[in-house]
Amino acid sequence: MIKLDEKDRKILAILSENSSPSYAELGRQLHMSAPAIHDRVKRLKNEGVIKKMVAKLDGAKVGKPLLAFIHVDTSSWSVTRSILSLKSLSDVEEIHTVAGDSAMLLKVRTQDTQSLEGLIEKIHKIDGFTRTRSYIVLTPHLERETSPLLDK
Repeated sequence: MIKLDEKDRKILAILSENSSPSYAELGRQLHMSAPAIHDRVKRLKNEGVIKKMVAKLDGAKVGKPLLAFIHVDTSSWSVTRSILSLKSLSDVEEIHTVAGDSAMLLKVRTQDTQSLEGLIEKIHKIDGFTRTRSYIVLTPHLERETSPLLDK
């Protein structure tokens, strides 16, 4: 586990909300110099705490308004691993192996229900899958990245 102090966590909290402020702006917010902020951000990247800094896109505005979660059941671990081939599809945002009544959980964004059906059809063509259950999101109320702040 990497040791994070309060300043690191504050830097991470700001960057997780908006990754575009300059080091000078971060320094002003945290009462630190820009070079000190730069050194900390560089260290956090090198240690893998910051994986990457990206733009968060609005699915509906880029033509993918349908958000769904697909539970996938498989007959064995080797089949579960073969489902990872779906990561090459742009509609698949996340793939997780999970504990519980499913083997895997996929988070997907598609253009419409027909596109979702086509994606599910691709899953059905994988030898050894046993079933899928899909949950279409009506209204996402909260979507956020991991918070670096600790609840007290």
